[in-house]
Amino acid sequence: MKKLYISTLTATLLLAASCQTDFENSTEDVVVTAGDADFSKYVALGNSLTSGYRDNALYIDGQKESYPNLIAGQMRLAGGGEFVQPLMADNNGGMVLGTTAILGTKLYIAGFSNGAPVLKNVEAAPTTDVTKKITGTINNMGVPGAKSFHLIAPGYGNVNGILAGTANPYYVRFSTSNTSTVAADAAAQKPTFFSLWIGNNDVLSYATNGGTNTVKVNNVNTYVAATVQTSVDPTTYQSNDISSPQVVAGSIKTVLETLKASGATKGIIANIPYVTSIPYFTTVPYNAIPLTAAKAQALNTGLYQPMKNALTYLGSGSRLNLVTAGQNPVLIVDNKLTNLSAQLTAVLTASGVPATKAAMIGNAFGQVRQATADDLILLPASSLLGIDVATGKPATDTSEFVYGASYPIGDQLSLTKDESANVKTAIDAYNSQITALASAYGLAFVDANAKMVELNSASGIQWDGVRYSAKFVTGGAFSLDGVHLTGRGYAIIANEFLKAINTKYKSNLPMISPNSYSGVTFP
Repeated sequence: MKKLYISTLTATLLLAASCQTDFENSTEDVVVTAGDADFSKYVALGNSLTSGYRDNALYIDGQKESYPNLIAGQMRLAGGGEFVQPLMADNNGGMVLGTTAILGTKLYIAGFSNGAPVLKNVEAAPTTDVTKKITGTINNMGVPGAKSFHLIAPGYGNVNGILAGTANPYYVRFSTSNTSTVAADAAAQKPTFFSLWIGNNDVLSYATNGGTNTVKVNNVNTYVAATVQTSVDPTTYQSNDISSPQVVAGSIKTVLETLKASGATKGIIANIPYVTSIPYFTTVPYNAIPLTAAKAQALNTGLYQPMKNALTYLGSGSRLNLVTAGQNPVLIVDNKLTNLSAQLTAVLTASGVPATKAAMIGNAFGQVRQATADDLILLPASSLLGIDVATGKPATDTSEFVYGASYPIGDQLSLTKDESANVKTAIDAYNSQITALASAYGLAFVDANAKMVELNSASGIQWDGVRYSAKFVTGGAFSLDGVHLTGRGYAIIANEFLKAINTKYKSNLPMISPNSYSGVTFP
């Protein structure tokens, strides 16, 4: 007897009483119907989350477990048609442009060190050639890295714009022309039903880069504060600026109007989760520096007390406190602080520190403070903390400058309280607009933000005895990049879409079991 997973009235009532559990129901005699919808031609638009991106790459096995592909499988039970995805050439991830690799391969767990996973990139070279066009019907039009306004940007699929940064290699592979847009290409498919989940990257890139943009100074990367944009012209934005809510809403509306003009009026749209709740921001604690009593005393004598004295003299003594035995705050750069590099250099030099060393310390500590519980340390910092600045190797008892302990991590590796507030404010504004657009266009609506809050709660989400949470690696829902989902995580999201579709269009598409899909692979 075949079992299907279906949202029945009974399950709905039970879910209202216990939102932590989904229920398996035998539906041998249930006829699955589309209700008021037509699933014969389903097209999905979005970014990396729509494409099935995971483990910091797009690869075949991940694409097969994309949430739109899982949804399409259930739609086929109610008259849905074939769902074609622009599959990569391998399971390595990455791409090549000519003979040059332009994107990295996927992450895997190479082992464990002190109980923490050691992540490496797959050594095999990528074989997906960005110049080899995929033609014909494409149902999954998720484009990793796309922001809202990219879906309506002509030339975003022009191969000649890849190196200039005006085109996206993922879209280049299946764009219909050098001047086409994602929205127009989707509309040309004449979908009978669509899903749209976009806007995450309009704020995510700001957050994952610590509120900074990268600029080249003498061919060296320098990090400067990114902007919370109010401009409605996205061509003026730097790569990690937060998009204005007007741009996000206007772009989404243009996509919806483009689809509507092609006859596609039935679909589903999702809002944006609070991105700072994902493992990329919650895994590394603000006080990640363990010190013995002897090491704390040595640091206080050699660095913290002299630096605190100098900062106090300059009226900024609260930036640093002496360290103690146990867990201590990470040293971070806060670009909202007055830059005291020149003054620190002068004070240290006057106190007898050699000029070269005084300049090095002054430049490094000009906008440095200790992190607080309101700051977020980004996941990539985990591979830098405890590393000797001079050797690039794990610090020893004789190491003078150690990242996080006696030398700051870069501005791009932390998100301050103020920067986190910028992220939340933007997401709240985006979500208000997305909710209004869903209502105005009569679309089904997924509150992905609420599901993220639930997943991030202490109890997480349970399905058939398996508990999922937003914990890195062990939670089961997030992949190794700490941002994108596992197959199981995408199945959880697929069910949220299925529930909303059923409610809006009176269909009875079955739920799926997240437990049937892949999670994090351990060595």
